[in-house]
Amino acid sequence: MPELDLWIWIVIAAVFGLLVGSFLNVVILRLPARIDAMWRNEAREILALPADESPLPPGIVVESSHCPHCKHKLAIRDNIPLFGWLFLGGRCRYCKAPISIQYPLVELLTGVLSALIVWKLGVSWATLAGLAFTWLLIALSGIDFRTQLLPDSLNYPLLWLGLLLSLWTMFTTPNLSIIGAVVGYLSLWSVYWLFKLLTGKEGMGYGDFKLLAAMGAWMGPSALLPIILLSSLIGALFGVVLIATRKLGREVPMPFGPFIAAAGWVWFMAGDTLLQAYLNLSGMR
Repeated sequence: MPELDLWIWIVIAAVFGLLVGSFLNVVILRLPARIDAMWRNEAREILALPADESPLPPGIVVESSHCPHCKHKLAIRDNIPLFGWLFLGGRCRYCKAPISIQYPLVELLTGVLSALIVWKLGVSWATLAGLAFTWLLIALSGIDFRTQLLPDSLNYPLLWLGLLLSLWTMFTTPNLSIIGAVVGYLSLWSVYWLFKLLTGKEGMGYGDFKLLAAMGAWMGPSALLPIILLSSLIGALFGVVLIATRKLGREVPMPFGPFIAAAGWVWFMAGDTLLQAYLNLSGMR
């Protein structure tokens, strides 16, 4: 593809990514509340308690956006990705309450990463798969940061999509995809139980196992060790910064899913380059 045409597609991906980022904000904010409400209703049913007649939290698609403080319905101009937040100065037009920085950050991140996917993979079916991979990871990371929850409703589609794409050997073969999923799940599952037996505490959640299994399904078992090492490094650096700035106490649990997601995305985009650089530095060329 001519270079100019590719850059046009990159710009289109960035703009479309901003729009998708706006939707991902809705998913990040609303999906955990819906899941929690449904869990509570299921628990009441199992315990034979009277049904909770209160309405479910807003759905992801049907209900329009509104200010979380004054509940005023937002106008279209307020919902323009990234620029709406900038034009409003980070405050609600109606009640002047501050609007979370999460909104523009997620939109900007989605736009930038979407553009990088097109830059890396060009215009192809693999690009569509890479975009879906990226968007699901952003949604999972945002939810885990806020709630320390990695929903099965996002984790499983990511896992199954990786396995399905292996049938066309898009990123790895079917055999390696299946082995990667199994090894990815069991590796963190084993660490979880070993840590629990030694300390009596839970070091991570089952969602982390499923997320790493999804990484194995997309990239095969050879990617798992680098992803674990890279995610541990990113998580350690992030934790040190938060503790040093007193934004996180030493005993406060920190979600690990976003670091797995970040490491997995980096390896998906530049794994071969990073591996070659490591081999060159270590003299193992």
